[in-house]
Formats: sequence, C-alpha cells, structure tokens
Amino acid sequence: MSPESLARGTLPEGFPRNLGYLFVSTEWLAEVPGGRGKPEAAGGRAKQESYEPIVPEKVGNAGEDPGDPLEGRGEQTNVTEVGNMTAPGSRTNMSMRHFRIAEMAKEDRGRKFYSIAHLVTEDALYEAFESLRKDAGAGVDRVTYTEYQVDAWENIQALHRRMKAKQYRAQPLRRVYIPKEDGRQRPISIPSLEDKIVQKAVVDLLNAVYEQDFLACSYGFRPGRGAQDALDEVGRVICTRPISTVLEADIKGYFDAIVRRQLMEMIEKRVNDGSILRLIGKWIHVGVIDEGRLIVSETGVGQGQVISPLLANIYLHYVLDEWFEREVKPRMKGEAYEVRYADDFILCFQYREDAERVMEVLVKRFEKYGLQLHPEKTRLMEFGREVLAKSEEPGGPKPPTFDFLGFTHICKRSRRGKFTIHVRTMRKRLKRSLLRVAVWCEEHRHEPMEEQRKALNRKLQGHYQYYGRPTNYRSLWQFFRAMRRIWRKWLDRRSRKRSLTWRKFEELLARHPLLRPRITRSWMTLPAW
Repeated sequence: MSPESLARGTLPEGFPRNLGYLFVSTEWLAEVPGGRGKPEAAGGRAKQESYEPIVPEKVGNAGEDPGDPLEGRGEQTNVTEVGNMTAPGSRTNMSMRHFRIAEMAKEDRGRKFYSIAHLVTEDALYEAFESLRKDAGAGVDRVTYTEYQVDAWENIQALHRRMKAKQYRAQPLRRVYIPKEDGRQRPISIPSLEDKIVQKAVVDLLNAVYEQDFLACSYGFRPGRGAQDALDEVGRVICTRPISTVLEADIKGYFDAIVRRQLMEMIEKRVNDGSILRLIGKWIHVGVIDEGRLIVSETGVGQGQVISPLLANIYLHYVLDEWFEREVKPRMKGEAYEVRYADDFILCFQYREDAERVMEVLVKRFEKYGLQLHPEKTRLMEFGREVLAKSEEPGGPKPPTFDFLGFTHICKRSRRGKFTIHVRTMRKRLKRSLLRVAVWCEEHRHEPMEEQRKALNRKLQGHYQYYGRPTNYRSLWQFFRAMRRIWRKWLDRRSRKRSLTWRKFEELLARHPLLRPRITRSWMTLPAW
C-alpha cells in the first residue's frame, strides 16, 4: 500500500473493509480506515479515488446538499468504532493518526490530501470538547460548556450522527465588542459551542498537515510556540546579527480583510478533501448576529472562531512568509529576517536600502491579496548597535524604539558594555491592565477580603507570567504599586466614613498579602547574546 493511497483513504484490492486494525510497525504508525478494494490501474498502481465519486460543486452553508465531513464515502466506518462504542476512546490512537498524517505531509511537501475527513470521529470531537475553555462566552444558542457537559458523550454522539446524516449546520456568530488601546471597539465573533467543537477537531487535523509547511519565522497560534518565543527571536536576531534597520508592521483589520476565494485556493494546495473544504466554507461564509440583525460580509474569517487563527496563518504563510523567504531574501544586498506573530510582524535588515525596497514592494504585495498595512502602526526606523553608538556621541540623537507583542524595545548597553535590548511594558498595555483592575475592584469591593485577595493575586500572577521578562522588573513594580493604590481606593469606598488610612491598609496587607513582582522568564532560557 502506498502512502498516497492512505492519504486518499483508499486501499489496494483485496484489503478487507471496515477493519480498525492498528499498524504498529515502524512503517505504518496509523490506524487504517476501512475502504473498498479498487482494481489496479495500468502499471500496477492502485487508483486513487474516494469511496464514492461525489465531488462538491460549491461551498455554502445552506442549500439542498450542504454536505458533512463524512459524506461521499459510502458506509465508511470510523476507525475507532469497533463494535458498540459507549465511551470515549484513547487519546493515543488520535495522536498516532495525526502523527501519520504529519509524517506523510513532511515526506512530500507537494502532496495533497484528498480524504482525511473520516478522521473527524466521535473521539476526535470529544477530545476537542474537553480542550475548550470552560468559561468562554456562549454563541447565539446560549448553550454553555457546563450545560453541554451534563450529557457530553451523548451530545457528541448526536452531533456526529447529524454530521453523517448531512444535518450539521453552522450557526450564525454572535458579535460582541471589546475596547482597543486607541479607544475604538474590536469586533469579536463568538460561534456556538458545537461549532467550536467541530472546528477544534478540524484544526487539530489540519495542524498535522500545515505544521510541516509553516516556516520558523511564524509564532502565533501554533502548537509549542508563543509570544515569548517570538520575543526571544527578536532579541537573538537584533543582538547577534548585523541589523541596522527594522520595519515594524501591522495589518489593518486583518481577520476581516482576508479574501475568501484566495484563502480557499491556498488551502486546496495541500488539502483537497471536498468535505473539509465545505466545512471551512460554511464557517467563513456564515453571517453574524449584531444587535439582532444578521450581517453577511464578502470578506474575512470572523475573528473569534476557533479555526480563524489557523486560516489566518495559512493566508499569511503564502502571502508573506514564503514570499519573503523565497523571493525577497535572495534579492537582498545584506541579511534580512522576519519575525511574525499572527498579523503583527517585524522585518530586520542589515542595510536600509534593502528595507526601503521591501517596504515599497510589500504594499503592492498586500494589495494583491486585499490587505493593507496600518498607517499608524507601520514604520521604518534605524535600530541596532550603530544607532546606539551614534546616540552616545556628544549631541547624538536618542535612539528610536519599537513596540512588539506588548513590549517596547530599547537599545541599551549591558553591564559589560555590550549592545543589548531592554524591554518595557508598553504604556498603553499597562494603562489598559490597570483600568481593568479598577473596574474589577469597584464591582467586587463588598466581597470578603480573602476572596478579593485571591482574585487579585491571580491577576498579578498572569501579569508576571507574561510581562516578567528580564530588564522589565521596573514595569512590574509599577503595576504592583498601582494595583495596591487602586485596591485601597475602592476598599476605602465601601462605606461613607473613608477611614482606611495607609497605616491600616498596610496592616490589612500583612494579613492578606499580594504577590510581589518577580521575573518569570529567566536569562537562561534566552539565546546567548
């Protein structure tokens, strides 16, 4: 049996159907789905066909034949369903199936996967449900995680049956708004719980394919990678390479600007399973409920959906990452590097002339795919050891700074006199965090003191966990002191007496102490500069 046949979900002639055998040899580390025997074509190669020759003609959320992830495969049996299943299966089987898909995707970067939707099993759906946030907002159906959890396995089975019977429908998204740093409102689209479950199962499956394609410069919303890794890479590149110019960039309204037709064409380069494509089409074309009105847009993927980050990464992988790596870098006079987290990215250059050329072409490149650089958050600046040396001369200009992932990056000298980068919490982020603390303290000031202390310590712990990078200790203390002042202010307003002096408040803190600032990202985890 060839790897191509397994990728398409077909088996050579004579292989028994509906067997859930698990191949544990070093060659086949996957559960093989059942399939009909196909006669071999000329040359001895098995025909690469689906179980049933059904090809979707259009992608949509409504119509006579909306499709589902198991349609077009006859009586294909779930590989984990051997006998009468009454409980969720093992996570090991799930990881082994994904491992085999990842192995095949890595072996051949040009391979297309035509039949992988059958891996969206009941076990996969249940595992996806368990991985969801329990306190996340509900969709338009108002079904919460706790309510669904009462009969979780039965609900998952019913969901899977609807998918097999072509009765699964993506529900409209619920639109909410959250404040941005500049005072505007950011629209967030919240899907229903069952849509989240199916999306998460599909994301886990597609990650096995696309994690083999994504480049090392991409850090956002990827397994095993995060913002701290991207910040480490920024420090490594600027401090160890001959960087003199930095392009700080941000894409304006990225999630709402993605051209869906071009996105689907990009996905089809790797995944050409009609059922998977139809599911994605449902999720990105579904409308949004905003103040009781159904709004349907022509572009975008709905920021807030479980699958949106993966789709956004796929889009920028082809639009920016691959283009910069294959087309731009070979044409540069000097070195060039990219560090991207979702739609925020910086480009580092050895020579300013290279940066200016890329800046000019980048605008045209993005326009081709419906994207636009944010005019206020995109700028080209000199940054690096040369700029720091000029600033140290008599009358030299102050070196510029740039913001990335919540931190302001500053050129500095280490204690040994070497060039390095110091980071500070962005003023806007610090102000936003303290505003949220003030709102919480006002709303919960009448709760027991110990309950308030625990909640505030959780907020401090989360703040230290992200912003606790070396050289940012001063900003942590600034946040800690401001939180103490805010807490005292609202405790003093629990009554009209206003009798909580600072001395009494210090005694209260002795009984209910707050977590003191600490660095959570040690120097040992950072690159050797």
